Amino acid sequence: MESISSGGSTVITANYGRFRRRMIMAVVTVVLLLVGGGIGLAVLLGRDDPEGAVAVEDAELPELGPADPVLASLSSDAPVPGADVLATRLTPLVTGSALGSGATASVVDVATGEVLFEEEADAPVTPASTVKLLTAVAALTTLDPGDTFETTVVSGASPGEVVLVGGGDPTLSRTEPSLSYPGAPTVADLATQVVAALPAGTAVTRVVVDSSLYSGPLTAPGWGPGDAPSTYAAPITATAVDGARVSPGSLARSGQPGLDAGAAFADALGAPGATVVLGQAPAGARTLGTVESAPVVRQVEQMLSMSDNVLAETLGRQVAIARGEPATFDGAARAVTDAVEEAGIPVADVSLADSSGLSGTNSVTADVLSAIITGAADGSLGNAAGLLAGLPIAGYDGTLADRGDDDPATAPGTVRAKTGTLLGVHALAGTVVTVDGRLLAFAVVADDATGGEVAAEAALDEFAAQLAACGCS
Repeated sequence: MESISSGGSTVITANYGRFRRRMIMAVVTVVLLLVGGGIGLAVLLGRDDPEGAVAVEDAELPELGPADPVLASLSSDAPVPGADVLATRLTPLVTGSALGSGATASVVDVATGEVLFEEEADAPVTPASTVKLLTAVAALTTLDPGDTFETTVVSGASPGEVVLVGGGDPTLSRTEPSLSYPGAPTVADLATQVVAALPAGTAVTRVVVDSSLYSGPLTAPGWGPGDAPSTYAAPITATAVDGARVSPGSLARSGQPGLDAGAAFADALGAPGATVVLGQAPAGARTLGTVESAPVVRQVEQMLSMSDNVLAETLGRQVAIARGEPATFDGAARAVTDAVEEAGIPVADVSLADSSGLSGTNSVTADVLSAIITGAADGSLGNAAGLLAGLPIAGYDGTLADRGDDDPATAPGTVRAKTGTLLGVHALAGTVVTVDGRLLAFAVVADDATGGEVAAEAALDEFAAQLAACGCS
């Protein structure tokens, strides 16, 4: 391409013949890369008439050898940290004033299952959001990791009425794409289907929101009056948009997720003035549209990475439904506990009131948490290995984005762990690769910390950093 100036303005001209030949040669190159040997090609190079065709020799693709791994695997010969050395380094952190009295911890060598360090690891403690590790195991082992959840619209009881039927997917998005959940379905897609399915010219005047898939209280035992709605939780309903946020991408959650979903759907239908009410779909109603959530494994990742309480509670209810339990807080708690036990994790000291860890009445042990991480990492928990991808990476993303060791030799990426925080409760459970290349699973829980959040989190981070820096065989 060439540029010339004429009369104070720029005129773009092209050497058409040269440009055309280059384009044809580019196409030929692509074709030659795509076809196998033994196929003859004739192409036109710079001429419009077939007589100018040039024969090309049979193309042969080069022999390709086996691909080298992009990521190096851990060495099976990496030395195991010495238990005595770990005790010397870790005990002062666990028993120190920052974590208060009664802090518990467990460190396990993933390859052998050997317990390398423990401090009251079998003592029941309040786990905060590390409960989500149990919910993740239950979801990935009870459900197929590729399962999705449907949000459906059916015809109403009268002309102009449609019913939005919640299927337990709170990620349904007002925007395209979602600002909170990559891969989430959209209200716009659902509305497009419904408009196409309704008789031409039908005006929607009433939207009924059916959240009857769930039953029981909207908040869990142990939740405080300020927990739902808040920036971290909302009443749990089977129908919601944007994780029950008051607006796309906001921090604040709504106190009426179902009605918000209905209003968002009415807007997408072009009927912002439609009446929105809670109710149930008529029996045998015709389906007008359906959208599906991201797969379970993706939702588990999102739940863990950002410690999303609403998503955790809805996954717990899906486990309850699949196991024949009521879709309530109690039913989900039983279902999650039973699923974890069936996966091979002892649950004698596990007592749950919710699936998110927001309740202060939950009880778990550090050795249960480290056993979950170990089983996910060594493959013995089957599909539960998918939870590892959702663990926040220290110094990089999720709830550990601004936490972790500053030493470039050990962070980011060396420590991946689920956080847990309530008033006086601080926890961290995940994996760490030592400086020698040994993979360890660990859990630290302090449920009586009185030194403040900053000091407690610093102690937890130092615990993980000591493991990461350990060349202590």
